[in-house]
Amino acid sequence: MEATPLGEVPGGGTPGPGPAAAGVSAAKVTVTWSEDVADAVAGALRGSRSVTALRIEPEVPDDPEDGFWDDESGFDEDGNLLPLPPHEAGALADLDLGGLRELDLSYFRIGDPGATSLAAAASAGLIETLDLRYCGIGDEGAAVLAASANFAGVRRLRLQHNRLTGEGVRALARLARIEELDLRYNRIGEEGARALAEAAFAGSLKRLLLHRQDVTDAGVRILASAPRFPTVLRSFWRSV
Repeated sequence: MEATPLGEVPGGGTPGPGPAAAGVSAAKVTVTWSEDVADAVAGALRGSRSVTALRIEPEVPDDPEDGFWDDESGFDEDGNLLPLPPHEAGALADLDLGGLRELDLSYFRIGDPGATSLAAAASAGLIETLDLRYCGIGDEGAAVLAASANFAGVRRLRLQHNRLTGEGVRALARLARIEELDLRYNRIGEEGARALAEAAFAGSLKRLLLHRQDVTDAGVRILASAPRFPTVLRSFWRSV
């Protein structure tokens, strides 16, 4: 069965392939960031009743080098967090996410202030997939997101290459429904590994993406012996 083609929708959004009938993936719309993003999102969602997924992408700068995302770790040579380049994303608080089930802000450097604004947005609390890779979010932002009713039902959380430490992982541990978690390139250390082993979602975790250097050798040992982890996860960490 063929999905509907791409096309424009009111408010500046672009839908992904939409469902023609049951069993076909629901539509995803993409909206480019602006201070009027709330109106753009509202228009995009009105334009297609089948939309259940939204991507908000950063605005393309006039000078491409101004918006270039490098792959630096975000830490200096002494292991201290580097200052985050500012990006005003307060308008995220004005969003109405409605009944969306997937939200993608990957590669949009919103930082902790943006995460706080996102947590304040209106939502029916149905989001199951939250993609925040390369967003510059630290422990403070993680704690605010984890405490928000907007994301209490998240099952798939992607936080690759942010600014989290063990403290941030401890905050995320309250999200009881997590099944897939990507924390690669966050220096969560032994504390973060322990938080994962003790998390509310530890028993239901099906996929955990981390590198040895993210958790240290001590963290690997903790994950390899985490009693609440599924057997397959413990076995994996025993082989790392």
